[in-house]
Amino acid sequence: MTYCVAISLDEGLVFLADSRTNAGVDAVSNYRKMTIFQKPGERMMALMSAGNLAITQAVKHYLNHPEPDSPSIWNVDNLFDAAQVVGDAVRKVRDRDAEELKKSGIEFNISLIFGGQIQGQAPTIYQIYSAGNFIEVTAETPYFQIGEAKYGKPILDRVITRSTPLKEAAKCALISMDSTIKSNISVGLPLDMLIYPKDELAASHLMVIDEKNEYFKMIHEIWGKRLRQIFAEIDDPVW
Repeated sequence: MTYCVAISLDEGLVFLADSRTNAGVDAVSNYRKMTIFQKPGERMMALMSAGNLAITQAVKHYLNHPEPDSPSIWNVDNLFDAAQVVGDAVRKVRDRDAEELKKSGIEFNISLIFGGQIQGQAPTIYQIYSAGNFIEVTAETPYFQIGEAKYGKPILDRVITRSTPLKEAAKCALISMDSTIKSNISVGLPLDMLIYPKDELAASHLMVIDEKNEYFKMIHEIWGKRLRQIFAEIDDPVW
């Protein structure tokens, strides 16, 4: 499985994805779930995926090889139109493969988070479904999750607002990921994280976080320790 989270803030965007794929207890491997599309100074877009890996790779192929003179993520004027292009690519793969997959008992399963910024437009994030339709973040719901979302959701709900500082949101995303890794074996390191300051128009703050990363190790140790401490400080119920 996987876990991806993206956060939209006044200061910019945060994207975080794990890289574990699981086809059974003896078939665990790593594939990147985050793909960056960019023309520095003009547009920066990030795509994160959960679901069937072959479907995801087919969608990315169509995005990277658009038909001549057709709308593409490289030539549209805004992120809404770019999200439509991604949705159209999902539909194209669905039309081609869904029936054959169904014959083999395989569901057409893909979830995407797509976001970034095009010059002259505000940065934003979309969640794209397996039907190719999509929704955009709002002030009330400034983040999206795909994959194993339930374990890391509580910290996001308690902390994240549009006015949350970029670095604080990145810390919150990492705690959300650590909680998910702790509770679900199908999510794991290494992680891909992109911190995108508004109007930078380049993926300049892209990093890979593995088991040797001291900051993530600190988050894992301190978060667990403080949770146990706070739990112990709360009075037991009176029956």
